[in-house]
Amino acid sequence: MPRALLSVSDKTGLVDFAKELASLGWDLVASGGTQKALTDAGLVVTPVNQLTNSPEMLGGRVKTLHPAIHAGILARSTASDTEELQQQGYAPIDMVVCNLYPFQETVAKAETTLQDAAEQIDIGGVTLLRGAAKNFLRVTVVCDPADYARVISALRATGDVDMVVRRDLAVKAFAMTRDYDTAIHAYLAQGSSPSVSAQEDEELPDYLSIAVHKVSGLRYGENPHQSGAYYSHLRDELPFGAKQFGGKQLSYNNILDVDAAWRAVSSFDDPTVVIIKHLTPTGIASAPTIAEAYPLALRADPISAFGCVMAVNRTVDDAFVEQLDSLFIEAIVAPEFTPTARTALNEGRKNCRLLQLSQPYDTTEYDIRSVHRGLLIQRRDSGDPAGVSWKTVTERPPTAEETKAMQYAWKACQFVKSNAIVVARSHYTCGTGGGLPSRVDAAVLALEKAGEYAKGAVMASEALIPFPDTIEVAAKAGITALIQPGGAIRDKKVIEAANEANMAMVFTSVRHFRH
Repeated sequence: MPRALLSVSDKTGLVDFAKELASLGWDLVASGGTQKALTDAGLVVTPVNQLTNSPEMLGGRVKTLHPAIHAGILARSTASDTEELQQQGYAPIDMVVCNLYPFQETVAKAETTLQDAAEQIDIGGVTLLRGAAKNFLRVTVVCDPADYARVISALRATGDVDMVVRRDLAVKAFAMTRDYDTAIHAYLAQGSSPSVSAQEDEELPDYLSIAVHKVSGLRYGENPHQSGAYYSHLRDELPFGAKQFGGKQLSYNNILDVDAAWRAVSSFDDPTVVIIKHLTPTGIASAPTIAEAYPLALRADPISAFGCVMAVNRTVDDAFVEQLDSLFIEAIVAPEFTPTARTALNEGRKNCRLLQLSQPYDTTEYDIRSVHRGLLIQRRDSGDPAGVSWKTVTERPPTAEETKAMQYAWKACQFVKSNAIVVARSHYTCGTGGGLPSRVDAAVLALEKAGEYAKGAVMASEALIPFPDTIEVAAKAGITALIQPGGAIRDKKVIEAANEANMAMVFTSVRHFRH
């Protein structure tokens, strides 16, 4: 009689699967909660401790870690292995049905303590999976309830699970243990001390494991002729861990724009609206309420805002919804929506995606980009490093109002594609120029978008200004102060141009390229 060992945390479909195995003549062995679930369902189950002649120990931490179990799993179909099992009074185990404690789901909860997390690190389950997957030439390993029907179908058809299926299931089991260990490492590494040789917050690992699961396919990728899918660190998690309350499924491009919008708006403390189009902010504004901020953000580029993604860092309420008027919006991202605002948006904008994101943008992860035959990996840019000080380099220092405006412009500029220029006031952007090879062209575009609002505003450049031409076009438009990293060969000429225009200029010594 073939023997199956069942030990699962996720009991989805367990009873029906076990009943099918029993009807096909399989002997069932189980432990702990799995044994209880099967016994309560009326199945005949051999307890693990009957095989091991050892009790469960340490509150269930030690159940299956015993030679009677692992010798039965790891034994090969050889005469010598069979004889050795018989000498010890053990029997082969032909199938292992196992999944793991929900570590990833546990640590995703904000209230999880380190002790809670440690208790969800599965030891016996991982060992069972690895042992069974190692011996897939003889043993069937099933780690996903979605595969129960596949296994039963094979057993009904031929009385066996063929080698191709066993190998596929083994690959899946190793993927599960890999992802599980990666998640544990990532969680514990967040709070661990750096090694003696590591430079704080700069050391990148020699080997980087990226554990993600395919959550859903997308209609297509960036263009209709490209396939696309969304993957997550957690199984079945919607993009960003968001709750979607309305609208169509997010597209590939929607997801990119939502990410850019939420990343930008999370950097502002005051009530703020960020309007994103093709990964670039067309307008950013802050005000006492998001309803008051929205018209300022829209005014920076009302034409480009058509078909935008919008992010806010306060609850979307009726007052905000009323301000939207007839603008076509692909998605709105917010920490919360009032019930009446949700109803109004769902009824008036049936295709607009409403995404609730309760957590600010996570800056602890890596930026990862694919290149030919490799990956580029860097720490995320989360603003100026600690300890950076700005330096006034012109004869005239900035006024208090100009300083406030430069601080706003500098932050906004960090989310614009290089070359990036932002024209701004103290709490809103007036115009943006980004993604152009020429910095002076980016400045011209930003000033054109700003129009009359450029007069008396400030300008930010995310990287050094190489020639005086950018200063000259800014001065002609009425810009009174400018902030940039500095460090160009022609800094002296750039400063001279600013002095001639009675413009205040500040060097940050930090750049924020975004390619």
